[in-house]
Amino acid sequence: MIELLVEARERSGLTQTELGARLGRYQSVIAAIESGGRRIDIVEFLAIADALDMDAAAVVQAVRAVPA
Repeated sequence: MIELLVEARERSGLTQTELGARLGRYQSVIAAIESGGRRIDIVEFLAIADALDMDAAAVVQAVRAVPA
């Protein structure tokens, strides 16, 4: 899931700092999330998806489609 969020951020042309600003978070928080050093809960996931203009349900479907 994190890979999809990183790809979406990069496609949108946003830096980690810019995404952090949209979320009211520091760049270091975004870096920790993207590197897997910090897990996110559903509320944070939805906020990130909204900030990146992503369909959260589509992200979940994509993750569920990946074989375990």
